[in-house]
Amino acid sequence: MKPESRIFALLALIAALAAGPAAAQCRTQTFEDTRYTLCEARAGQDVRLFWADAAGQIYGSFSRIDVDLAQSGQRLAFAMNAGMYHADRRPVGLYVENNVPTGRLVTRAGPGNFGLLPNGVFCILDQGFAIVESRRYEAESVDCANATQSGPMLVIEGALHPRFLPDSPSLNLRNGVGVSDDGQRAVFVISDDPVNFDGFARFFRDGLGLRQALYFDGSISRLYARDLGRADWGLPMGPMVGLVVPAD
Repeated sequence: MKPESRIFALLALIAALAAGPAAAQCRTQTFEDTRYTLCEARAGQDVRLFWADAAGQIYGSFSRIDVDLAQSGQRLAFAMNAGMYHADRRPVGLYVENNVPTGRLVTRAGPGNFGLLPNGVFCILDQGFAIVESRRYEAESVDCANATQSGPMLVIEGALHPRFLPDSPSLNLRNGVGVSDDGQRAVFVISDDPVNFDGFARFFRDGLGLRQALYFDGSISRLYARDLGRADWGLPMGPMVGLVVPAD
C-alpha cells in the first residue's frame, strides 16, 4: 500500500471510530431493581419517523417497515412506538414527517398522560436531536422537519415533571426518549419491568445523565432491536421511530 493510501485509510478509521458504530447499539441496564432496554442513536445517523407509506397505508408494525425499506436495500437496526394515537392510529397532537404535518400541536391540558402538562415534542434535526416543551415549541416557532408530540415530559432541564409521585402505585411498562444537552445523542428506552413515572424519569436523569426526556407511551410500548434478537408484537401501532441502516 502506498504511503498516501495508508494515510487515507488511517484517517477513515479514525473518523469511523469517532462517529461510533453505524448501527444502533442496544443494551440492557438495571436501575433501582428495574430492568430497562435502551438503544442509542447519534447525530448523523439515519433516524426516521414512520407512520404511513408512500401510498398512505399505515405501517402499524415493525415488520411492514422492514419490508418497505428492503426495496431500497435498507433495514431497521431498532425501532419503537413514538407517541400516542387515536383508535384509527392517527397521531395524537403534532406529527410531522419530512415537513408534512399530520396532526396539530396541542398545548392545553387534557385527560390522560398526553394532557398532563407540560408535554413535549421530539425533533429529529439535520444536526442532531431535540426535545422541546410544547408551549415553547409554539412560542418560538421551532422549525422541525420531523417531529412527534407526546406527553408528559419526563425530565425538563434536569428537573422531574412536577406532578410525579415517588410512591405512586401506577406501575406499567413504559417507553420514551432522552436527548443529551448537545443534541448529539438520542437514547430510546423501554422498561422491561413495570415502573411508575417517577422511577422512569429518574432513570433518564440519574441513571443515564440526560436532562431532557419525553414519555412515549405505556401498556402498548414495544421495541424492535435486531442486535438483541428482540421483536415485540401486539396490536397495530401508530407513529414509530427507528434507525435505518444498509441491509446486510
